[in-house]
Amino acid sequence: MTLPCTAEAAAFQRDWAKGLRARLAAGEAYAFANADTPLEVFHALGMPVVVNQWWSSVIAAKQLSALHLDASERAGFHRRLAKYSALPLFAAMDGRPEVQPWGGLPNPGLLCARASADDHPRIFAEWARLTGAPLCVLDAPGHGAPQPDWWSPLRQDWEAEVGAARLDLMVAQIADLTALAEDVAGRKTEDGALARLMARIDRQERLFEETAQMIADAPRLPIRISEMIPNVMIPQWHRGSDWALAHAERFRDAVAERIRDGAAVCEDEQVRMMWIGAGLWFDTGFYTQFEELGAVFAWSMYLPFAADGYLRADHGDPMRALAARVIDINEHLHQPPWAGAWHVKEAHRNRIDLAVIIVPATDRPSGYGTNFIARALRAAGVDCVLIDADMVDARAWDSERARRLVSQGIARVRQKGR
Repeated sequence: MTLPCTAEAAAFQRDWAKGLRARLAAGEAYAFANADTPLEVFHALGMPVVVNQWWSSVIAAKQLSALHLDASERAGFHRRLAKYSALPLFAAMDGRPEVQPWGGLPNPGLLCARASADDHPRIFAEWARLTGAPLCVLDAPGHGAPQPDWWSPLRQDWEAEVGAARLDLMVAQIADLTALAEDVAGRKTEDGALARLMARIDRQERLFEETAQMIADAPRLPIRISEMIPNVMIPQWHRGSDWALAHAERFRDAVAERIRDGAAVCEDEQVRMMWIGAGLWFDTGFYTQFEELGAVFAWSMYLPFAADGYLRADHGDPMRALAARVIDINEHLHQPPWAGAWHVKEAHRNRIDLAVIIVPATDRPSGYGTNFIARALRAAGVDCVLIDADMVDARAWDSERARRLVSQGIARVRQKGR
């Protein structure tokens, strides 16, 4: 049975997206930004922001990605672009409301990306050429001595972990982004707004941390990851807002009630799996197909990363704390040594038997880093299945082959014994 708060979250985001048009008609500008950028700058200013990868997932869920990807290739864009990041650009180039989710988006007032992959700045430069919107691209400075267990020191001692020079650079760039956003919006960020927002985000992420731990400790999986994801990610796109904070609490309480009632996704749960990578947005039903075998997808990155990826103590300097949050945020999920160590930690915490890893070959950070994640998990005793697929491109998706590979992995786990 679906949690009521799941439908509430989806309805909130749908209504928010539709209501964006009314705000723009009244003269308000919005930002369009990649997921690994400091969205808090826009939230503190009260400027609407649409997240590129969220919009990409919606396009794919509406089964519109093939149309736009085919058109992009006919227009001369090469097939090896990161489709998860480029798909919204291709939809905007089409422009027809009838082939856009909810009629599509108007032109943004500001574009923001982070140079966490080679093609992101170029994708956003094309957005800027298409729309005339100003573009801010944040650097992604490499870490000289990355520590595998990054999640613990980054909560408090982030200055030492990140490095002062890298933080100085990111603080300066976030300050420039803030000035640009204020110029586009035609107003200044209120004094103390960022600090208040960061404090509310801290409370929100701790609620998600409680929820993740309850699910990990439960004897059987109480809710599917297809419910975890919207209940976490929709509030994350609005993180620190009154609604997001209240929804995080509703979600925690609903999960706690499920666990108290002894509810389980699969009564005969025998094999616990983790899904590594972004969601399979055009076929989320795939996650339920193995329950008849006693196997459940008990984990995806979205819920546990809410705490480990976002909790940063303020130390009286909210902008520097924000810089410590975003400077390696995408790399923590995808690059060695960070990603492997974190997934091993989460696999052990959630009693995972089998990791299913999506390998999007054209999305370089999440595509190539998967080999290091798989190696770390196998060394820790967790079996792995790698599936060549893209999060938003359904054209090459072979569901039968993917189902067979996962079923074979489940059989191997059962053979070994739990």
